[in-house]
Amino acid sequence: MQTVIQANQLQKRYGDHVAVHDISFTVQKGEIFGILGPNGAGKTTTVEMVMGLRQPDRGTVEVLGMNPQHQSEKLRQQIGIQLQQAALPDNIKVWEALSLFASFYDKTVSWEALIEQWGLSEKRNARFGKLSGGQKQRLFIALALLNDPELVFLDEITTGLDPQARRHTWELIKAIQAQGKTVVLVTHFMDEAETLCDRIAVVDSGRIIALDTPLALINQVGGQNRIRFTRVNGFDPMPLEKLTGVERVEQMGTEVVVHGNGAMVGQVTAHLAQANALPSDLKVEQASLEDVFLALTGKQIRS
Repeated sequence: MQTVIQANQLQKRYGDHVAVHDISFTVQKGEIFGILGPNGAGKTTTVEMVMGLRQPDRGTVEVLGMNPQHQSEKLRQQIGIQLQQAALPDNIKVWEALSLFASFYDKTVSWEALIEQWGLSEKRNARFGKLSGGQKQRLFIALALLNDPELVFLDEITTGLDPQARRHTWELIKAIQAQGKTVVLVTHFMDEAETLCDRIAVVDSGRIIALDTPLALINQVGGQNRIRFTRVNGFDPMPLEKLTGVERVEQMGTEVVVHGNGAMVGQVTAHLAQANALPSDLKVEQASLEDVFLALTGKQIRS
């Protein structure tokens, strides 16, 4: 596959604080590549060095065969960017913003078509300050696609959106990939990365601590499924440990958590039903990237 980003041993220091420490990765053409980690992990600083917005203290970057520092003007004609702190004047209209941004590029696609494509037709004459959070994000995506870029950077694009707007934005990101474009997605949302990304670099304290597909990352740390329920009718859960697929059983008061692989689900539910102890709150939880981050760092990403 064609490599569109090659980053080698990037480092960025601010005084005594090392924000990015020897980060290396590649991004392949056509994939959604996620950079995942908690706030302050160094994600945005890393991407800004890749885009040429910050000068690395050490290391090298090549994007679309170009050096972002020495060929920044040429590179920006071929990439689309949606920054974490993106904003526009409240009084600018949707069509005015697109028309203005189109003037920045040597070659553009029709901004009228982008208004239609990204569901902004009814808001064409609306002012930016009157748009909802989801509508603003759709406008930022349209602005990032004006120059028909080969590579699109999206930094924390769903922060502050309600669940419905987040899901719709995910569909938009998939649509960008479907157009044959490469996407670099910076996020601190585990479910977002797991749903959208072909590969993920997990970043913590300025370092990449893991890099692979979501499924491979989960498998690497021995990600297990869990069955969680409240014990009823005096049920003794310890015999569940002998069932196929069950690796261990935990009790925390009346709550029971059974750990194991997918084969255990039918076994456990059948055992509970036979013992007349099938609870109403039984819940199956699949292993996730949250488990990966916890296993690798010993902390929840939200902390």
